[in-house]
Amino acid sequence: MPDKEPFNYVTDHMNKIEGSPISTDPGNGSLPKPIRWIGIFIIGAFAIGALFILIGSFMN
Repeated sequence: MPDKEPFNYVTDHMNKIEGSPISTDPGNGSLPKPIRWIGIFIIGAFAIGALFILIGSFMN
């Protein structure tokens, strides 16, 4: 598969210098495991908290 031509060479240069948050490399598209688990925990805690608040509001 040939490399995709960049739309703008300035942004391509900035992505090479600063790094891009969205990886175009197929093997490098996820966060490290500890950071991923922290994110899952935070999102899960938020969802469970919202569920408890929703259930608690109907108990009155």
